[in-house]
Amino acid sequence: MAVNLSLSAATVRMIAEKARAASASVPDSYEDGHEGNVNFDPDAATLQVLPEGLAEEAHDDYLDEELVELMSDLNIDESAELVAITWIGRGDYDAADFAEAVLQAKERATGSAKPYLLGLPHFPDHLENGLNELGV
Repeated sequence: MAVNLSLSAATVRMIAEKARAASASVPDSYEDGHEGNVNFDPDAATLQVLPEGLAEEAHDDYLDEELVELMSDLNIDESAELVAITWIGRGDYDAADFAEAVLQAKERATGSAKPYLLGLPHFPDHLENGLNELGV
């Protein structure tokens, strides 16, 4: 099922590649014998935005400037599509429900999708899987 995107498939693939490269540069912070503290946020599946700068400060040291710039330049429609592609790649929606996923992404958005997306485990994999599911 091929869909028409506002965002080019090449741009989505570039974001996935840069996110993968950036995540590879994040050091493992676990000490031997310690798995670290994991806090569960039940609202993590929604597009919530931390106060300006907080999420970015935590990631800017590790993220490629081009990735941050690419994602910052997305308009509302493109951001919603990127989130929808991610959700489809993660299995939250089927490819046939792309329009519904985009609508949900727009309705849940309270600001930039960048902190939400960059904080998702396996974000680049979900993007690539989503594109494949959509036949793009």
